Amino acid sequence: MICALLQNKAQGNTLPPMTNPAHMQAVSISAPGGPDVLQLISVPVPRPADDEVLIRVAAAGLNGPDLAQRRGVYDPPPGASPLPGLEVAGEIAAVGAGVRDFRPGDRVMALTNGGGYAEYVAVPSGQVLRVPEGWSLAEAAALPETWFTVTQTLVMRAGVLPGMDILVHGGTGGIGGAAISISATLGAKPIAIVSSPEKADYARALGAVATIDRRREDFVERTLALTNGKGADRIVDILGGESAAKNVQASARGGHILQVSTLTGGTAPFPLRDMMAKDLTLSGSTLRPQTSRTKAAIAEHIRIHLLPHLQRADFPRPHLRSFALSQAAEAHRMLEADSFGKIVLLTDWGKER
Repeated sequence: MICALLQNKAQGNTLPPMTNPAHMQAVSISAPGGPDVLQLISVPVPRPADDEVLIRVAAAGLNGPDLAQRRGVYDPPPGASPLPGLEVAGEIAAVGAGVRDFRPGDRVMALTNGGGYAEYVAVPSGQVLRVPEGWSLAEAAALPETWFTVTQTLVMRAGVLPGMDILVHGGTGGIGGAAISISATLGAKPIAIVSSPEKADYARALGAVATIDRRREDFVERTLALTNGKGADRIVDILGGESAAKNVQASARGGHILQVSTLTGGTAPFPLRDMMAKDLTLSGSTLRPQTSRTKAAIAEHIRIHLLPHLQRADFPRPHLRSFALSQAAEAHRMLEADSFGKIVLLTDWGKER
């Protein structure tokens, strides 16, 4: 079934002769379940459609949606690759007939529509960005999915501004780390909720102005203390569940709570009257089902407003842990056990980069 879907995807432009192989290694999901359902298989190399580029993958980042897809609770949108993997970095191997902004050999990172756990992946060109100068391909592969998510929600939708207090749940995971880096870059004041001194140090290295140890401190009380009783102007929540009501208490008047995941519960009692009294906004979002046009708009915002900052030599890099493509199951186990920084899968070619 997977091979058939990938062969259908491959009906596009002809690859340049003698450039790319006919088949590649990729990680498939043999059935919904635990990490052991991830299997390394051989499939046809996809061919880019007119508006796509083919990327030779050096590294593919792991994210929460990958875990959900593997468990069978987050199906790919219609037409998307059935293979897991939503972000990659590597080099352009071929371009579709309508692509003008990239050419073979360009070092790029991209938000994929699936299929990133592979040696090659075809991606709409609007979702592709050049790798910041000084960044390795493995480091770059850790950026797209989380940076697209935070840019769409916190920046473009919630309108983060310099001086705002930004409370970030899960401050040392993929989404949390991106929220801290982006907030600090734009002149806001991120406050990271963490679970250990080591993670507190990492959050501060990313740009957090303060940290809250969730094991020892009540995050509502601590947030109010850190903001002189005002509360957080923006809250990035990946938890849901019982955190939902507490977020209202921790919010400043006119604040905006962004629900980007529900790791600890998809439903929760919610104090609507308190929300109304504080004039709060609550918004939710999932990135993968968004249209290519929407994803391209997010990429353009990142290219113009954020990528120039990443060129700085002192810009903080994500904490990375790497595994071979064949070790995808082990990498998933680690992500499930401890969300600290980012995990990437390296192809054989990527290990040399």
